[in-house]
Amino acid sequence: MDMQASRQLAVTQQQAWDALNDPEVLKACIPGCDKVEANGENAYAIGMALKIGPVSAKFKGNITLSDINPPASYKLSFEGQGGPAGFGKGSAEVVLTPNPAGCELAYTVHASVGGKVAQLGQRLIDGAAKSMAEDFFKRFDEAMQAQHPEAYAREAAAAEVAATDVAQADATDSGNSAGVPVWVWVAGAVVLAAVVWLARR
Repeated sequence: MDMQASRQLAVTQQQAWDALNDPEVLKACIPGCDKVEANGENAYAIGMALKIGPVSAKFKGNITLSDINPPASYKLSFEGQGGPAGFGKGSAEVVLTPNPAGCELAYTVHASVGGKVAQLGQRLIDGAAKSMAEDFFKRFDEAMQAQHPEAYAREAAAAEVAATDVAQADATDSGNSAGVPVWVWVAGAVVLAAVVWLARR
């Protein structure tokens, strides 16, 4: 399974980096997660409940970070065991790119699964993975909003200013159309009538 996506965040690159390296934030944002604990240098133990179609299981696994380039990017490898339900393993690359609106969080994931989970079919597995990723992004965005409300207040203010500018531009365009003198329309009608009259002769 390969998956990649990105999301715009209102927080700065550093703020997003700090949150992505905070076990408590990750625990709160990963769907079904009940444990994220450091168990070595750049290594974490993770526990989570996962349901894909008819298969439900508790997975325990490990995440190891590498190629760490703060606050811009890192790579991680992961593996998890869910007993009879199967296993999952893979790698991911996370990149944070600053921009005027805050930063963009982009990720690329390569993963494989085995056991009962693998028997469910690629479409069901991919759909579940996409849903989990979207859920994570939503929760992470909400966590950032709670931690850094000022960043989201700036984002809302900027959006409001942009909307006002668009409305004013529309109003100006409408005003220009409405402001065309009546004599212009009359003259145009007379010219058109003259052309039609000459064409009929």
